[in-house]
Amino acid sequence: MKLKRLRLRNFRCFQAETAIEFDDITALIGKNDSGKSTIMEALDLFLNENNPDKDDASKGGDPKDLTLICEFSELPSEVVIDEDNPTQLSAEFLLNAEGNLEIHKTYSGQSPTPKCLSTEVFANHPSAEGVKDLLQLKNPDLKKRAKELGADLTGVDTKVNAQIRAAIRKHIGNLNIIPRKIPLNDDNGKKVWEGLQNDLPAFALFKSDRPSTDQDAEAQDPLKAAVKEAIKAKEQALQAITEYVRAEVVKIANSTVEKLREMDPSLASQLNPTFAAQKWETLFKTSISGDDDIPINKRGSGVRRLILLNFFRAKAEQLARNAGRSSAIYAIEEPETSQHPNNQRMLLRALSDLSSEAQVIISTHIPMLARALPDSSLRYIHIRDDKSREIMKGGSTTNEQFARSLGVLPDNTVKLFIAVEGGTDITFLQNIATALRNDGIEIPDLEKMELDGQVIFFPMSGSNLALWSSRLSALNRPEFHLCDRDVAPPERPKYQGYVDEVNGRAGCRARSTLKKEIENYLHKDAIIAAYQARQIDLPIVANFGPFDDVPREVARLVHGACADATDWNLLSDERREEKEKNAKHTLCAQGPKSMNRRLLNEIDPDGDLLQWFRDISDLLTQ
Repeated sequence: MKLKRLRLRNFRCFQAETAIEFDDITALIGKNDSGKSTIMEALDLFLNENNPDKDDASKGGDPKDLTLICEFSELPSEVVIDEDNPTQLSAEFLLNAEGNLEIHKTYSGQSPTPKCLSTEVFANHPSAEGVKDLLQLKNPDLKKRAKELGADLTGVDTKVNAQIRAAIRKHIGNLNIIPRKIPLNDDNGKKVWEGLQNDLPAFALFKSDRPSTDQDAEAQDPLKAAVKEAIKAKEQALQAITEYVRAEVVKIANSTVEKLREMDPSLASQLNPTFAAQKWETLFKTSISGDDDIPINKRGSGVRRLILLNFFRAKAEQLARNAGRSSAIYAIEEPETSQHPNNQRMLLRALSDLSSEAQVIISTHIPMLARALPDSSLRYIHIRDDKSREIMKGGSTTNEQFARSLGVLPDNTVKLFIAVEGGTDITFLQNIATALRNDGIEIPDLEKMELDGQVIFFPMSGSNLALWSSRLSALNRPEFHLCDRDVAPPERPKYQGYVDEVNGRAGCRARSTLKKEIENYLHKDAIIAAYQARQIDLPIVANFGPFDDVPREVARLVHGACADATDWNLLSDERREEKEKNAKHTLCAQGPKSMNRRLLNEIDPDGDLLQWFRDISDLLTQ
């Protein structure tokens, strides 16, 4: 599952119901005390089954209506909500009008020790008599209901609740489906909630104000878990050692008592040899030190925080694994805290890569982090005059406010701005530059130059183009812009007008790709290698054409490689788009790493890609 939307009501600064949508990676932007931490902590309460404290209810609001609502998409094909028997969310009428799983939790905010009062699913659900409460009924009650209604249970396994419910609904016929809440607090509803919880994302929150030493519980947990796993792997051998030590110690102790009995029988009779073995994991104290043997807690605050952040990532992965969850959400407050700009860039790249495997939520005050993400990933928390909040998504009408809030002034070391259409294009250019340099082609090392602050990348998709173009022109730095052609000749490239405009400015160059988009420059061998690293074999026998939709075609092949895959055309538009997005990310992150001079010459005989790097080299020497 993926988190689609959070709605808050009467929770801290969010008195009126406020909604925020989430992408694979989402950046929360806003002034101090605008509510960024509140959003993350609300998710922590909801997903980790915690309770608010006595001050969490909104002042001036209704504390009895402290409500958190989460909506989830990319739902599993089957769920287990009764014992061990699978069913479908759609078959149980547990989806809202958008086809999402929507769960409401209301807390007793008026209490000195608030607790969750109700957990409910809001869905298009039957309201007809006899069927509206089926999910609350246990097996004996379901069988009784079926008998009372005269439902035919021929061929139904009466041990399986889902089958009985389906038979009753079929018997009733007109279910009178309406949007309504289904309680999950009582009777069989608790079992339904327990089943749904198993498929919800695991959630881990890294707060900006947490301590930064390797002896903190957060840092120790992954290391202690590693010790336990290592001990478990050698459990038999260690048990043999324990028994050997026990036998030897008891043998010597018995011999000592016997010798003592020869000298003082009365004293010896009062002594009994005992042996208490300690747990093996208590014998190991773990920490991490540098090459110079300086422990973490003696390092600078930035280094301590960076290491602890990665401890957090390890713990979060362990959390998802131990909970048996298929998905995870990493929420990280102000990852730039105490970090040098180089580390900030590395960290953002790591988080962007991580977002292909799990959802990532960050809050930030740093322009570099915000501008390196697609505008669709940005969420600005606007405080109105009446102190209420509005969540504004990045786009043509809101980017100006983002820019005013964070600023866009570059670092002094910047030599070149590189503007591309999306974040995956940045990954592609950096990775293919590294691969081609390793094969002896002299082109700029874009990854190193970005880390050194000499190059700043901007994803400028769609309506974002005009805003950033006008802002960049005022910064008096060289610029290179790369746009997808999108359409085949003889049509003009989609952004040719924008390309011409940039080329009209001194010290700036812009190009449209000669192929459809950047993924069309990947050789089939590189694409195959990218997925073989994920144990997926793709049956690609020829290179894709210059105007094939490569992410879509690869997504279709990846989907077909699954043993239980349904027909691609039967998937919802949203599900297909999500799979195409995942394919795009993998293609740009992993595909370029297997490219070399020979493969590039085969897929790009016109030398279009190398011309981009010649332009970049020229601009860097201006």
